[in-house]
Amino acid sequence: MADELKAKGNAAFSAGKFEEAVAHFTAAIELDPTNHVLYSNRSAAEVSLYHYTKALKDAKKCVELKPDWAKGYSRLGAAYHGLEDWEQAIAAYEDGLRVDPANAALQSALSDAISAKNRSEAGGSQLFGPDAMARLAMDPRGRPLLEDADFMGRLKLVAAHPEMLNGMLGDAKMQLALEIMLGIRVASSADEAAAKATSAAEPQEATSSGRAQGSSSGGAAAKDPEPAAAPDVEMEVGEEEKELAARREAAAAEKAKGNDAYKAKRFEEALAHYDAAIEHFDGDISFITNKAAVRYEMGDYEGCISDCDSAVARGRELRADYSLVGRALARKGNALVKLGRLQEAVEAYNKSLMEHRNADTLKRLQETEKALKAQQEEAYVDAAKCEEEREKGNTAFKEARYPEAVVHYQEALKRGPPAHNPEAHKLYSNLAACYTKLGAYPEGIKAADRCIELAPTFAKGYSRKGTLQFLMKEYSKGLETYEAGLKADPESAELKDGVARCLDAINRLAQGHGSEEELAEARAKGLEDPEVQRILRDPVMQSVLEDLQSNPRAAQHHMANTDIRAKISKLVAAGIIQMR
Repeated sequence: MADELKAKGNAAFSAGKFEEAVAHFTAAIELDPTNHVLYSNRSAAEVSLYHYTKALKDAKKCVELKPDWAKGYSRLGAAYHGLEDWEQAIAAYEDGLRVDPANAALQSALSDAISAKNRSEAGGSQLFGPDAMARLAMDPRGRPLLEDADFMGRLKLVAAHPEMLNGMLGDAKMQLALEIMLGIRVASSADEAAAKATSAAEPQEATSSGRAQGSSSGGAAAKDPEPAAAPDVEMEVGEEEKELAARREAAAAEKAKGNDAYKAKRFEEALAHYDAAIEHFDGDISFITNKAAVRYEMGDYEGCISDCDSAVARGRELRADYSLVGRALARKGNALVKLGRLQEAVEAYNKSLMEHRNADTLKRLQETEKALKAQQEEAYVDAAKCEEEREKGNTAFKEARYPEAVVHYQEALKRGPPAHNPEAHKLYSNLAACYTKLGAYPEGIKAADRCIELAPTFAKGYSRKGTLQFLMKEYSKGLETYEAGLKADPESAELKDGVARCLDAINRLAQGHGSEEELAEARAKGLEDPEVQRILRDPVMQSVLEDLQSNPRAAQHHMANTDIRAKISKLVAAGIIQMR
C-alpha cells in the first residue's frame, strides 16, 4: 500500500498537483514511517507549495534516516534556501557533496546559494524592500497578491535573482505588483498599442484628482509619481519592455514556422527557423530542444545529443524551469538509446528525473535498464567459462565445500544461461543439491522448480524437490512431487524410493506413532497450507470429519469416494487428523 501511495504521489507531483502529492506521501509515511524516500518526496512537494518550514522538517527526517544519501541534503538545502537561511543552505549542500562529490545538481545548488548569500550581504534587491512590500500590503489591489502563495513564490524568486525580472514582465500579476510598489505603469506591447490609440482620442492622461483614466470608480487610486520623474521612468520601462516583447514575438513567429516545417518533415527548413528564433531571443531553451527533436527525426543522433547538452547548459544559465531541463536530458537519453549507448542513456534519464519527475521518462528508464541488463548478460555469455565453472562447482561439492560450489554453479549459469545452454537445468539441479546440504531448503526448492520448468522430463529435478519437501516435513507435498516425477520417468528407482519414504511418514503420523514434537510441527505446517485451509472450510468435508469421529461405518463409505479420500489423506499427511 505504501508503494502504491508513493506512486500516486509521484504522479500527482509530475502533474503539478502538489497538495495532492503531499496528501499521498503523508498517507504512505503513516504506513511506512522509516522510508527516507517518502520524506524526501514530500519535502520536494512542500517546497513547490512554498511551505519551506514543513519542507525543512521532512528534509531533516530524510537525512536522519539515510545520512549517506545525497538527495536528502539537496532537499535540506532547498528548504533552507526557500527560508533564505543561506549559511544553512550552503552547509547542507556541502554536506551532500561530501557524500557524492560528483553530484552536478548539488554543485549547481551550492553555487546558487553562495550567489544569493553574496547578494544578501551586499544589500539585496531594493526593488522588493520593506517599503515596497508595505505599499503592496496597503493597496487593496495588492492584498490578494500577498495571499497568493504561487505568486509570492515567484516574487521571492525574482527578489533573490533580479536578473530574472525581464522574463516575468509579461505576467499580469507581476506588472500589477510593480505598478503598486514602484508607482509606475509597466506596459506590455499590447498596452502600448492601446495607449497610443487612446491618446489620439483622449489627450488627457489623468483627471485633476490624479486618478488614471479608465480605472474603476470603486477602486483605490495609485499614488501619482513625482511630476518630473514620472514621464522619464515610464517611457524608459515601456521602451525596454516594448523591445523585449517585439523580440519575443519575432522569435515565437519563427518557432511556429519551425513547428509547421517539422510536422511537414521539412527538417532543414525547421532547423533554419529555430536558429532564427534563437537569434531574435535566446532566453527560451525550447528553441534548442526543438532543434534536438528535429535532428532526432533526421537520424542525426549525435547532433541531437549536442543540442540537448547546449539546452541544458543554457537552461542552467537562465535558471530555466526544471521541466524544460529535464525534457532536454530525456531527449538526450532517447538519442543515446538509438546509438546503443545504454549505460549513458540510463545516466541521462536519471538526471532528467532529478530535474523533473515524469512518468514517460521513468518508463523509458526502466525499459533501458532492462535492455542494458540483457545486453550485459549477453556480453557475459561464454560457453568455455561456463564449463570451467561447472567443473569447479563439481569439485567443490565432492569435497563438501558447499558454499563455494554454490558460487561456481551460479557463475556457470551467468556464463551459460538457459537461452544459450541446453544443459542449464542440470546446473539448477546441482544448486538444489548444494542448498539441501546447507539446510537452505526454500532456496533449494526454487532451484529445483527452475530445473523442472526447464526440463519437465528430467527425473532428478523432481527427486531434488521431493527430498527437500521431505526434509521440511511436508510429506504430502513431497509425495505429490515424487508421483509427478514418476509420470515423466516411471522406472526411476530414486523417485519410487521417495514415494515409499513419504507414505511411511504419512502412515506413522496417521497412526499417531510420531513424537509429540513431530506431530505438533506437522500440524502447524498443515494449518499454514492454503489447500488444507480450504478443505477444513468445506461444509461437505466438515460433515465427513464428524462422521469419521462418531460413525466408523460412515467412514468406510466416505473413503470409497476418490475425491474425499484424497482430501482426507491430505489432512492426515498434514497431521490434522489421525486414522487408528
